[in-house]
Amino acid sequence: MKVCQICGKNRKKAIKRKKLRGKFNPVKKYFQKPNLQILNFQGKKFLVCKDCRKLILKGKIKV
Repeated sequence: MKVCQICGKNRKKAIKRKKLRGKFNPVKKYFQKPNLQILNFQGKKFLVCKDCRKLILKGKIKV
């Protein structure tokens, strides 16, 4: 399973819901995955999510 190397964000379970006669029925279970990207930073490769990538490039997170 792929995980962000900075914050540890990984996939999480979610449920689609469909409204029927005023009530919600669970229809399908699936996994939401983070937007992981490869970041080449100072000669090293990191697999980070888009939020951490943005903060690293702004200089708010030290790697």
